[in-house]
Amino acid sequence: MVGQDERHVPVLLQDAIQYLNVRPGGTYIDATLGMAGHSSAIARLLGPGGKLVAFDRDPEAMAIARENLARLAQELGAEMPRVELIDEEFSTAGEKLQVASVDGILADFGISSMQLGEAHRGFSFQADGPLDMRMNPRIGVTAAQVVNRADEKDLANLIYEFGEERRSRRIARAIVRARPIATTAELARVVAACAPTMKSERHFIHPATRTFQALRIYVNGELDEIKALLEQAPGLLRPSGRLVVISFHSLEDRLAKDALREGAKQGIYEILTRKPLTATAEETDRNPRSRSAKMRAAERIEQDTKFTAEDSSWQGSGPGSSHRGTRRK
Repeated sequence: MVGQDERHVPVLLQDAIQYLNVRPGGTYIDATLGMAGHSSAIARLLGPGGKLVAFDRDPEAMAIARENLARLAQELGAEMPRVELIDEEFSTAGEKLQVASVDGILADFGISSMQLGEAHRGFSFQADGPLDMRMNPRIGVTAAQVVNRADEKDLANLIYEFGEERRSRRIARAIVRARPIATTAELARVVAACAPTMKSERHFIHPATRTFQALRIYVNGELDEIKALLEQAPGLLRPSGRLVVISFHSLEDRLAKDALREGAKQGIYEILTRKPLTATAEETDRNPRSRSAKMRAAERIEQDTKFTAEDSSWQGSGPGSSHRGTRRK
């Protein structure tokens, strides 16, 4: 693990910290800890009276983050805030924190450079490895199990829905014929053989890119995780607390955009980014993966909130009080 954090560059770091508006002594959630790039920046601003709660279900990322935060604690000494690391899905935030107890929530939904760079994790076709793709390798089905067990129709639907791949039926048919498929390179070859290379506005896309995205999203239940966090956020945030989310493809960004717009319509949020912020040319040159990043932010409008333990829901008594966000159990 030594040196892996050196390859990691937090995306839209300065913008995210600016819009999060970190208050010394406040309580903040980093829903996607990764290797603690964003968390370290937050911790530097919190001071000894502050608290950072960070989630990550990836045990390898959590181990690196612990080391990085330990080094930060040595550097900051008495100025280091309290830090609570939770090695679970961020959808459990509503179970771990009290209602209206948080001053800000930051979520970077992208896959990390470390995950992509480790062949044994099976996230990328750039290096051959077992077809795994689980962010938490301790639980759940692998991508190989999905690829080799799903029927052709379900596989095509999965690739179309989560990969937005128009050639999903053709790809699913080729996968079924090529079974068994055990590695990332095998899957990439199968897809490339049946689907030509696509060209976007700015760069060429490997023909297997969307299929790999679809499998990763499905295996990790990523969209359900995002939905759960977005539903919980209004109940967790204090008045004037902020929500900052960074997405990397249209499915993620659509969920964030719709949640913030609905929140604004219901009188829950003031949207701070009318259009999503994107990386500068300088940042994309330095960190190519930031090219597809989009950041949205909103501030919790002051409302009286109350928590109903009976049904684990929150209600606002101000404008838009008919809105109810259910905390996931």
